[in-house]
Amino acid sequence: MHVYQVRPRKDKRGFDLISDALPFGGLWYLNPRDAIEYAKHYSRAHDAVISVYDAAGKLIEVHRHKGISKNCKRIRVKQRAATR
Repeated sequence: MHVYQVRPRKDKRGFDLISDALPFGGLWYLNPRDAIEYAKHYSRAHDAVISVYDAAGKLIEVHRHKGISKNCKRIRVKQRAATR
């Protein structure tokens, strides 16, 4: 499961998306909606929890994302031999 945090930047110039799941560390966004959408897209194959915090560090929203299961069952279909 991927865990993300969306927090306002201390310089008040947007929002940081923070997670260990991100390959390059935190990312910067102008609004929290874009950060949430990126986290959902990046975790499309995994379950994810995205927590949004305000400037005081208080939790204001939690988004849960259900990923696509990798354990899909494959069904074999037998083909009939062509009759002459």
